[in-house]
Amino acid sequence: MAVRLPRPHRDDLRIAVGGLLGGLLLWGLGLGTRPADEPIVLWDGRWPVLVPLVVTAGCEVLRRVRPRTALLVGIAALTLDTVTQGNLVTVVMFTDLMYAAVLYGQPASARRIPWIAGLVTVVSAVVPAAVLRKPETLLIGVAVGVVALAPAATGWIVRNHRDAAEAARLRAEQTALLAEMDRSQAVVAERARMARELHDMVANHLSAIAIHSTAALSLDDPGTSKGALAVIRENSVEGLAEMRRLIGILRDDSGETEPAAAPTLDGLGALVEGARTNGLDVSLDATHDRLPAPVELAAYRIVQESLTNALKHASPGRVLVALTQRDGSLSVRVTSPYGDRDAPRAPGSGAGLVGMSERIALLGGSFEAGPESAPGGKIWTVHATLPTTLGGTE
Repeated sequence: MAVRLPRPHRDDLRIAVGGLLGGLLLWGLGLGTRPADEPIVLWDGRWPVLVPLVVTAGCEVLRRVRPRTALLVGIAALTLDTVTQGNLVTVVMFTDLMYAAVLYGQPASARRIPWIAGLVTVVSAVVPAAVLRKPETLLIGVAVGVVALAPAATGWIVRNHRDAAEAARLRAEQTALLAEMDRSQAVVAERARMARELHDMVANHLSAIAIHSTAALSLDDPGTSKGALAVIRENSVEGLAEMRRLIGILRDDSGETEPAAAPTLDGLGALVEGARTNGLDVSLDATHDRLPAPVELAAYRIVQESLTNALKHASPGRVLVALTQRDGSLSVRVTSPYGDRDAPRAPGSGAGLVGMSERIALLGGSFEAGPESAPGGKIWTVHATLPTTLGGTE
């Protein structure tokens, strides 16, 4: 299977063509880097100068796609150029090959090339000076440093800046991604919180409306229908007020995320009285001191949702609500008669138990709900334990 070579970069083609044309121009004008009678010139004449020039120009085409290969061939071409009359453009293109090998080469090669170039520069300066005992031979090291070490060092500096810029860009993208994930999680958490609030505030009233409207439609008793309609009106007005308050919270841009008058445990009496109005036989036993607002709100919503579920699903009988504070925790327990029913008196989605569990989990408490055996028969028990000392808010 044939291996397809990578396509040279368009700019590299321009560099190669420009270098070749410039070298041909100097060659045509007869401008070389050394006279023909210099001892180092082993291949005299004008035509040999073109060989390293053309080879180096060809290496420029590979400066990005094969930087190490281009540099090795370029070294051979420069060596050949030193034994001819020479061409300045060949030397200039070699410096670019050295620069490109560091900038575009593999990391290991990019690290080694500047060190090798520095070592060659030192040797080129020290050895001739030590052998010939002439100070001017130090210029050989200077020339090698200009041709090899300087472009290699420049390539290393540019590569480091490029890698640092790329790392900064990746960090910025990662930070933006994390910020977007945090924003999405915050949106999901806020939507879940608002869903719990909407369910807890409205479900109780709508359940009562559904139950009493069914009674009003099924019983041919004007007195019963009138009483049911009164309960329906009361619950619809209260539910509408709750909805308006929730909509006000959503429209408020002041930064407040809780209702101005969030329910507290002081309102349990009114809540139980409303459940009695809706037809539940409820008793309340609450013993507690003033608690943090998130704890009181969570406890209130648990009792509210438990009474709503009892209204929809419980068998006839007494519903008991008990709140007890002890040992840094608040115990909330709601029991209702549990028995087989053909169907609930109002439809349910199952979101109530999920919402209660989420509320308690946010406060670090525990939650249990399910049927239990009791002396008078089976009961449905909702039991939550909430810590009364919080490190944060809901």
